[in-house]
Amino acid sequence: LNVTEEKFVLDTLAGCTEYKSMLDVVVNAFYVQDGRYCSVSERNLYLVICYLATFQLEDIGLQHFSRIVKSLDTAKMQKFLRFFFNDLYLNTWIKDEWSHFYDAVYVKENWIDPLLRWQPKVRQLIEKLTDKLSNRTTTIKTSRVTQPKEFNLTVPKPRAIPLPPPTPLPVLAKRQPVPPSIYKPPKERKQLEEIKTKNIQKAKVNQVSYMCLQRWPFFLNTLPVQGTISAGREIDPFFPQYLGVVWESVLTQYFEELTKQLQDLIDNIPIKLNTAAILREGALYQRKLEEELKRIENLQQGAGDPSEFLEWQKQMRGKDLEEQLAEIECRRLQGKLSHEEAVLAHQNVIQENKKKADLLREEKAELMHLYAEKRLQEQKEMKELVEQVTEGHKNVKQVKAKIQEYKQQIVQQVCEESEELLRQALEEEEEKNRKRYELIQQIRAIESIPSIKHKFVDLTETGGHGLFGEMSIVELRERLALLKEAQKAAEEEKRDQIIHEKQAKEQLLLDKLDQISQFRAELGRAAALKQEEKKKSQSGERPMKDERILNLQKKIAEKTMERKKQEELL
Repeated sequence: LNVTEEKFVLDTLAGCTEYKSMLDVVVNAFYVQDGRYCSVSERNLYLVICYLATFQLEDIGLQHFSRIVKSLDTAKMQKFLRFFFNDLYLNTWIKDEWSHFYDAVYVKENWIDPLLRWQPKVRQLIEKLTDKLSNRTTTIKTSRVTQPKEFNLTVPKPRAIPLPPPTPLPVLAKRQPVPPSIYKPPKERKQLEEIKTKNIQKAKVNQVSYMCLQRWPFFLNTLPVQGTISAGREIDPFFPQYLGVVWESVLTQYFEELTKQLQDLIDNIPIKLNTAAILREGALYQRKLEEELKRIENLQQGAGDPSEFLEWQKQMRGKDLEEQLAEIECRRLQGKLSHEEAVLAHQNVIQENKKKADLLREEKAELMHLYAEKRLQEQKEMKELVEQVTEGHKNVKQVKAKIQEYKQQIVQQVCEESEELLRQALEEEEEKNRKRYELIQQIRAIESIPSIKHKFVDLTETGGHGLFGEMSIVELRERLALLKEAQKAAEEEKRDQIIHEKQAKEQLLLDKLDQISQFRAELGRAAALKQEEKKKSQSGERPMKDERILNLQKKIAEKTMERKKQEELL
């Protein structure tokens, strides 16, 4: 549809939905009075025509409205318009019914009066529809004879020789891939590394400056401010060396404290362990324990020096390597030998092919000679056949007469045989009809005998069909009840078994967790001992650093005193 037609259709649909209650009054009355024999499926059609006549007739005009009405069924439109544009109906019950929804004055001025104004012109349209109905002539459609058409069949292609199905290759079961999370480091460690880096950066700026200000405030007088020398004093040349010592001391102390904090944080990270992780870690610790016990047991039994075994192992590996080299050399020589043999076999095949080609040439020459003799013989036979045919043409009339007599005899025999067969078929059909009639009479006689419709059923008796394991309905019900009880008991037993297994599994996991916690505690103690030993080993260097710092302080004080004396002299 174009834009105008689409707008008209949408407006009509919206109006029919908005004024549906008013339109239903008219259409329902039409189905009760004049439209008793109209189809209910055409209700929406009458709704649309009623809406156009009531609300859109002023906008679209009578000509457009007439075109819409004439495009529909003439009898239906003539009957509906004659009912709707009736003066008595419009002024009485239609007006009263519409007044229930809207104000009576508004209904009369906006809807009833315009319909009455358009009534004469609509009546002319109704008369035209009536004349069209009276002058309607029925046209009989002539059936067209079907013309046969030749089928356009495709020429079938030659079928290919079906090949045997290939033997299916053995397919291995697809292994479950390793989850990628195994090869990735934990997120907590990455976060801790970021925190560590940020803390180091902050320590370089804030912590060192704060400690320097707190412990050595006299250095402020020696630092340059905005590119000038404070208080007119020169910077001591010993200052960069002392600052490096301070940096080294402070950062060493800070990094030790930070490492200790990070190690405590790493050790105290809560890790959620599932069943597989608990069992896996328990198996790992159990394996380590077994290896340690085995090592201790070997030591108790007096395990010797493994050097002799290693020497023997080295010799055996040397021998194996020599054997492998010898085997490789043998294979190389065997390959060379097989190459030579292949070259000889190729030459032999070429000679045999030459001999076969000579034999084929001789056989071909002999076959060509035999073919030429055969063609000469066939030409002679064709000449003799032509001569016989020419002689036969002379006696054609006699042969035709004999054939005609022979055909007449055959036709007479066929007619006699067909009459006999037809007579036999009629007799067989009469016999079949007679037997069918007797069978129908017997069936009707059987049906006319009154039958006992109500039969007493005893649930304690069997059917009496003579089957193995036959039982009554009561026995069947009892057996079903016993089976249900047995099934219920089995389910309860299975449920108890599952609960016991679950409790045993939970107890096993608890034991594993206890074992893991013990191992972790022991590992933590061992790590703490190592850390203390490391601190003790490093504690010897600190006094040296402290003594160096004191010496440097003394030297700095001496330099300061000298500088002050020089200033006083100046």
